This record gives sequence, C-alpha cells and structure tokens, in this order.
Amino acid sequence: MLNRKQAPAFQQIQDIQFIKPTNHSLRNGIPVYVINAGDQELVRIEFIFKQVNWDSLKPLSAIAVNGLINAGTTTRSAHDIASQIDYYGAFLQTEYASDHTTITLYSLTKHLAAVLPIIWDILNNSEFPEKEIAVYKQNQKQSLQVNLQKNDFVARRTFANALFDNTSYGTLIDAEDYNNLKREDILAYYKAAIQAANCTIIIAGKFEAVDFDVFDQIIGNTWSNKSEFTINAFSFDSFPREIYIEKPDSIQSAIRLGSISITRIHPDFPSLQILNTVLGGYFGSRLMANIREDKGFTYGIGSGIASLKDAGYFFLATEVGVDVCQAALVEIEKEINLLKSEMISNTELDLVKNFMLGSLLGSLENSFSHADKFKNLLFSGLGYDYYVNYINTIKQCKGADLLEIANKYLIWDQMTKVIVGKK
Repeated sequence: MLNRKQAPAFQQIQDIQFIKPTNHSLRNGIPVYVINAGDQELVRIEFIFKQVNWDSLKPLSAIAVNGLINAGTTTRSAHDIASQIDYYGAFLQTEYASDHTTITLYSLTKHLAAVLPIIWDILNNSEFPEKEIAVYKQNQKQSLQVNLQKNDFVARRTFANALFDNTSYGTLIDAEDYNNLKREDILAYYKAAIQAANCTIIIAGKFEAVDFDVFDQIIGNTWSNKSEFTINAFSFDSFPREIYIEKPDSIQSAIRLGSISITRIHPDFPSLQILNTVLGGYFGSRLMANIREDKGFTYGIGSGIASLKDAGYFFLATEVGVDVCQAALVEIEKEINLLKSEMISNTELDLVKNFMLGSLLGSLENSFSHADKFKNLLFSGLGYDYYVNYINTIKQCKGADLLEIANKYLIWDQMTKVIVGKK
C-alpha cells in the first residue's frame, strides 16, 4: 500500500542551461539580440525604449505615448493598423513600465516582410489624433475612478508614492493629470523617446539569418534622431511612514508595507530572494502558513523583492478582514522578527531551495522565457555569471547566512506601512 503520509523522495536540480543570444546591429545602429530557438514558425520582437525626460508636471506623457502609439500614423488609421496586423495573424502589444516602454510584435516568421512595414510606420510616423486622445483620456479617467474604489489599488499606489515620490516610480496620477494631457506634449515625448538612439531590440523564436536580412532592410531603414533626450535617473532619500486611509464601508483592509532595498546588481540580492521566499514568496511560505492557513485572516498574502534601474524595494501585501487588521500586523511583525532571531531549519531551507531551483528551471520553457531572463541581465548591466552565482547561492546557502541577511535588510521600524480600509 502507498503511504500517502510520506512525501515522495526528491533530489536537487544539478544543472540549468540558458540559451544565450547572438548580438547584431542594424544598419541604423540599433543593437539587436537574437535567441533563435524553437520549432514553430513564430517570432516575438520587442522594441524597448528607455524612459526619458522625466517631468513631474507632465507625468502622463510616456504613459500616453505607450497607450496611443498605434492609434494612427500619417498613412494609416488605428483601424487600418489593427486590421492589417490581424490579417496576417500577428499581434501587437504595448507595455509601459517605470524604466522602459516596450512595443512587442508576435508574428509568424513567414509574414515578417508584410507586417514589419506597419511597425516601422508606427515607430516613425505616429500622429496621435486628437479624437483618439479624447477617447483615451475618457477611458483612463473612468478606469481610474473605478480603481480608486479598490482598497488594494489605493494601497499599492500610496505605498509607491511614499517610497518614490516625485519620480516615475511613485507619482500619484489623478483625473486632473488626464485633463491637462496635451497632444503637443505626447508628440514631444514620442519624438524624444521613440528613436533609434534610444532603442534596443530583442528577438526570440524561429529567426534565421535570412529573416534578419529582411528585418534589417525594413527596420534598419533610416531612422534619424528626432529630439534630444536624457535618460531618467533618480535618487531616493526615503524615510519610514505610517499611512492610514480610512474607508468606513470596507469589509477588508488592504495592507502594504516595505522599504527601499537593494537591486539585482548587489551581491546580497540572491540571498535576499531566498529569505523572501521563506517569508512570503511562495504558497508554502511562513506568512501563508500563519496568516491564511492558521489564523484564517486572508485568502492570500505574499512578499517580494523588486529590482528597478535606480532602486530596489521589498514589499509585503495582503487584504484582511477589517476586524483582524491589527492582529494581522502583529503576526506579520512576529514572522519577520522570527527570521531575525531563529535560524531556519535545514528541512525548511531544503524545501525552499528545491522550489526556487524548480521554478527557475520551469520558467525556461521556450525561447521567449529565455529572452526574458536575458533582459534581466541586459538592463542591469550583468552577464550570465549572475545566474551561475544565483544557482550556487541557492545550493550553498545556510541558515546562518539567512539569519545575517534578515538582520541586515528586514528592519520593521524602517518599513513604510500603508493601511487602506479600517484598522
């Protein structure tokens, strides 16, 4: 008979292989990194632009460019762009992040010659029609109004603002910012940011030398600098704050807490990730075991380490019943202090190590995910030795190491704490 009370045997993953990109350059100077892998005739092309020319008086310029860049060019309407891309079974996606704007094309490799001229047109000739801007502003204001009724949304943006006020990492956007959004500001940002000198291209999928030649002929076509730009660079002098936003009708209170921390380039970063996993980084974490499974205060709770270009930060987030908000904070503080006073057992640490190595291996399922791992390195100025060190740190980490890391980085009194709802 199978003994279901006994966990199956496991062994640690020994080796994880990464597919490394080949480096190229287009005739107009844009660097291109290609991960040519996979059997399907599918390719993902990411056009990545650093955020530039930050202006606290015009906080929506970059966001609006990202949202409206495919809303019409000098030769194509928004409908034309959408229908032509759809005709070839392709998909165009735009993504705004604090450090980068990314325009991503998914396409069958055989249709690149037909689809890429549309992308080149968007990157060079976007018009941002007033009609499209008006619709965008109205939709965004309505979305913001709805989101501001959600405690978790309010807590997340309030927390970011407390850590990174007056930067693109933490500016509080309100309806008036959308009212003040002007076409000339959007065009100015477009001309400054969406240009060859500020572009990096990462290609993943089935992409041979002949496909690169087609790509270079179209995207490498003359793409001159349109405007001067300065890459965003921020420095922070954050101090701990306790912020309470009362919402009397709330059934649940949103809790978000944390502090500015280290980035991926710091040698302690892998160890801090291990510690975070123990605390709240997976379903079997201590926070989940205590706050959810034992106390029943929440459906979910987690913590994380975010690495941005100019700062990293530790955060912890949950929503709990309003009647147990203070009790939940007590338990969270207790779990953090336990990591600083008691060494993690080998049994628990081995479980976390296997989870992290398995997660890393499982995340490398195709060429796209290998490209994502490469992006982490490229924009942090790191090489693949980072992952070698990351894996070795996980394998060799001891309880005593994490005890030291906990006392170094998890300082309760230095954390900003935000509660939205009732406390």
